[in-house]
Amino acid sequence: MAIDRLREGDAQALPVHPEDFTLSGDPWALFAAWMAEAEASEPVDANAMALATAGPDGLPDVRVVLLKGYDPRGLVFYTNAESAKGGQLLANPQAATVLYWKSLGRQIRARGPVSPVTPEEADAYFASRHRDSRIGAIASRQSRPLLDRPTLMAEVAALAERYENGPVPRPEHWLGFRIAPVQLEFWQNGAYRLHDRVRFTREGDGWARARLYP
Repeated sequence: MAIDRLREGDAQALPVHPEDFTLSGDPWALFAAWMAEAEASEPVDANAMALATAGPDGLPDVRVVLLKGYDPRGLVFYTNAESAKGGQLLANPQAATVLYWKSLGRQIRARGPVSPVTPEEADAYFASRHRDSRIGAIASRQSRPLLDRPTLMAEVAALAERYENGPVPRPEHWLGFRIAPVQLEFWQNGAYRLHDRVRFTREGDGWARARLYP
């Protein structure tokens, strides 16, 4: 069966959303409402988002990260700043991202400049992680070649022993990044691909709103 044929019978299976979200005047209120619905309906990682950056050659790069905070200042995620994406963001501090929820037939896109969160914010989030995740973050030389898994697990075991009786400190290179959107777009699946879309574009301290063709 051709992949496109899978969509032929979708009209009766789409989620029902009676409200017209394209009339919203506040993108962050709409973002919060959609996130709340996603957290209630999406079976795994409602906060998963694809993050697109660009390397020094201009070639785009993309991977999935977890959204760990959001407010009118922007969208926050955490990573090893010595990883591929960390290096790209430090060299070219702008990014695009998309959250997609199949259970709701919705997605949110955002793009804008990126800046590190404060050390205090990074410390607080790092301390909230499971102890084993903190140790793993120190052990991993993220994005660099690894000989084999036993090598990684040996480093994890050594660090677990080292910090057995004390706190696990945040490495300086383990940072949070905040995307400050200059655009936010909300997309909702429609029957026969007649989707609903609205794009908010930053204008000074406010937002310009435009409904878009599918």
